[in-house]
Amino acid sequence: MKIRQNARHFASRKALELPVVSDVVKSKLVDLHTKIFLKKAAPEHQEERRERLDAFFGATMDSYLAALQEGAPEAEAREITHIQANFDFYNHGWTEMMEFPGDELEDHYERYETFFERHGITIADPLGEFEPEEMPEAPSTPEKLDNPEHPHAEGGFADDVYVEGDDGEVRIGGQDEPDDVDISDAVGVDEGEA
Repeated sequence: MKIRQNARHFASRKALELPVVSDVVKSKLVDLHTKIFLKKAAPEHQEERRERLDAFFGATMDSYLAALQEGAPEAEAREITHIQANFDFYNHGWTEMMEFPGDELEDHYERYETFFERHGITIADPLGEFEPEEMPEAPSTPEKLDNPEHPHAEGGFADDVYVEGDDGEVRIGGQDEPDDVDISDAVGVDEGEA
């Protein structure tokens, strides 16, 4: 999968691991991810998916932190959460929201199989042990699986995590965490942020 990585990702990671600010940052990250993925959905489906996406992305913040605590680099931990989301999108037939084509689901699963198995995550159960007790449902569009369209998917990146930096260069595995991470760069920490 190809993802982006910049100072803000590292700052948000640090902030999620700190008391007090972690709740604010988590809430803002959930809002951000919900907003980004709802824009990929057809307008008539956006509101009916919002509550589920909020809960889903809240749970993936926990899997992100678990992956980091188990030693995954930031890019891999974040990629795990995006793969979980794509499993859920596929299961619901929300193919227009997927970041990689459906025929790459198994490849992405296999790359993180050890982590996924440890936490009960499968393609059919994308949150595993991270699923909240009350997970909102949203209508599926299974008919889209018959002839899937993936307008936002980028295939061919299933063998590793590919990270595009601010310089536009794509690197395998991402970049090392900078020494001078400033948590004020984290999503939601700057009070002037919209």
